[in-house]
Amino acid sequence: MNHPIIETATVRLDADLGGSKDEVIRSLAGSLVDAGRAHDLEQMVTDLLAREAKSATGMKGGIAIPHCKSESVEKPSLGFARLDPAVDFGAKDGPADLVFLIGAPAGGGKEHLKILATLARNLVRAEFVESLRTAATPEEAVDVIQGVLAPKDEDSSSSSTSSSSPAPSAAGAAGAAGAAGAAGEAGAAGAAGSTGGSGARLVAVTACPTGIAHTYMAADSLAQEATRRGIDLHVETQGSAGATPLDPQVIRDADAVIFATDVGVRDRGRFAGKPVVEYGVKKGIDAPGQLIDEALAAASNPHAHRVSGETGADAATGADSGGDEHWARGLQRAVMTGVSYMIPFVAAGGLLLALGFLLGGYDVAYAWQALATDYSLTNLPGQIFVLDGEIVNAGTAGAEQLSRTGLSLYVGAVLFAIGQAAMGFMIAVLSGYIAYGLADRPGLAPGFVGGAISVTLGAGFIGALITGIVAGYLVRWMTSWNTPRWLAGLMPVVLIPLLGSLVIGLLMFLLLGRPLAAVSEGLESWLNGMTGSSMIVLGIVLGLMMCFDLGGPVNKAAYTFATAGLAADNPASLKIMAAVMAAGMVPPLALGLATVVRKRLFSPAEQENGRAAFLLGASFITEGAIPFAAADPLRVIPSMMAGGAVTGALIMTFDVGSYAPHGGIFVFFAINPVWGYIVAILAGMVVSTTAVIVAKSTRRAPEVAATEERVAVDA
Repeated sequence: MNHPIIETATVRLDADLGGSKDEVIRSLAGSLVDAGRAHDLEQMVTDLLAREAKSATGMKGGIAIPHCKSESVEKPSLGFARLDPAVDFGAKDGPADLVFLIGAPAGGGKEHLKILATLARNLVRAEFVESLRTAATPEEAVDVIQGVLAPKDEDSSSSSTSSSSPAPSAAGAAGAAGAAGAAGEAGAAGAAGSTGGSGARLVAVTACPTGIAHTYMAADSLAQEATRRGIDLHVETQGSAGATPLDPQVIRDADAVIFATDVGVRDRGRFAGKPVVEYGVKKGIDAPGQLIDEALAAASNPHAHRVSGETGADAATGADSGGDEHWARGLQRAVMTGVSYMIPFVAAGGLLLALGFLLGGYDVAYAWQALATDYSLTNLPGQIFVLDGEIVNAGTAGAEQLSRTGLSLYVGAVLFAIGQAAMGFMIAVLSGYIAYGLADRPGLAPGFVGGAISVTLGAGFIGALITGIVAGYLVRWMTSWNTPRWLAGLMPVVLIPLLGSLVIGLLMFLLLGRPLAAVSEGLESWLNGMTGSSMIVLGIVLGLMMCFDLGGPVNKAAYTFATAGLAADNPASLKIMAAVMAAGMVPPLALGLATVVRKRLFSPAEQENGRAAFLLGASFITEGAIPFAAADPLRVIPSMMAGGAVTGALIMTFDVGSYAPHGGIFVFFAINPVWGYIVAILAGMVVSTTAVIVAKSTRRAPEVAATEERVAVDA
């Protein structure tokens, strides 16, 4: 590389950068901005904290590696701090005194990421870490870091690629320990010739959400432990620097598989039938011995859990799918997987329905199917009369005339038909991907079949939840069967989907379907029967949920409840959707307004975020309020909940309904009455803005506090 990733300006030795990891991250990110290596401090801090929220970056041995890919980063960069006092970054063995902040350009080439990966691999070397603990000057620290990077730039590039497969092998780890750039092909060759002292043969996959640091550290940590024991281990690193798949023969010869990942394993089906041990990527760094012990035990256990099938490159099944994950967390993750796959269908279908109403009029819903199929661009409808959902002659008693004619009516009906088709997938997709989240690819067919049967029997959203969960656990149990090797390859793609679909189908038709349909119908009747104060209470609850965690699980639960009801197309469901969307718009809009009304109560960064919050709020992106809540949760969150509750209550009071599941002010045409929607949002904004200003007025303004601190230091 022409430019080193670190310079003395981004190094802090024996520094007090604050008492929390957020303060340390902001300080080191600021050093990169000051050095001209990044241009937007707030964006970089947001990206770093977003990565931090996925899993803690503290490692054993007093090391922390906050890192991210960000649009604000100009070139691959490293900030380094030796802290005094140490700060907690979430490691189990205590706070970190060595912090490496890695920033990579969002659109940077893989060569940049390979160099950063090389650095990460060296962090598992005790002598490298110790030399940084004893560095006397920033220049010496930079020399130590550059010493493992600059002399071997080209080698590091090849190593990061080749080490994905088959390196780092057990023998290759010795190369990694001596020089990260040599951890690839030479190590693989050393392992290929022998199975080592124990005769065991293992393969592993490591991957973290960002794919910069933990992926490669886990790989080398596992490889070094395997070298120490004389075990033949081949690791595939699925990181941002690229991944070369393991040789199929190496996989076939392996006795067991280790997955140390925080994301779905790419092409998981390659390992089908192999005994497997699954943990998060940090476990591979902190406890490689435990993972290898468990893998060896699984290899000799005929009843060990085995790889069931394949997940995509961007699988949403998450981390810790085995090992130390609590069953409740696994179930929650699976349900959220189903919701995440369902929402695009709801959003696309709901907005298309809304556009259909815009062009064809709200009464297009009475005859959309006949209009879309019986007419065409060369045969446009004229005056259309409908009765009980069917097109009838003009003189038919009780018939009503549609409000639109011609091209507008026809195109509106076509858009409505497309929207109905998209919404029709919603229930099956929810069930299918819940099962997928629990049992990987083999769970898809039983899950989708269960969801489709739920639609047929009228069990709806509740039926999809139950069938997805039952199918997922059923398939997970089936994958634990001890089958001959010749049959193992057929299990995930033929036998499990067949048997799973059969069992779920029989359960739904013979046992579960009708009771679930009765529950679903009862819920719909209850919602439709709610009037007056009971509907207002529901609006308050939904408003509180939308503003409680500003885009988190509680917010998503309320949103999922609302979007699921859109399929029913009844007045109560339309009100619920309107209440959820309106309440979700309040927090960013209110905080944006607060930064204008009482500017001095907010830091410069918050004032900048406030300008963006207006657009985010108007678009129904509740997450626009997160930067404010993260900085001052005890004042911001209750204030936002107050406004959300008011908005939800007013939506129900004014009988506002929304056919659109998303879009904010940009789908006013799908909201009726619009005036009630606007009044409810404005009222919630006023309440939240007032509450947050009053709450923040009880403490000193950020500028005043900062000035007093500077004066005290100068004195």
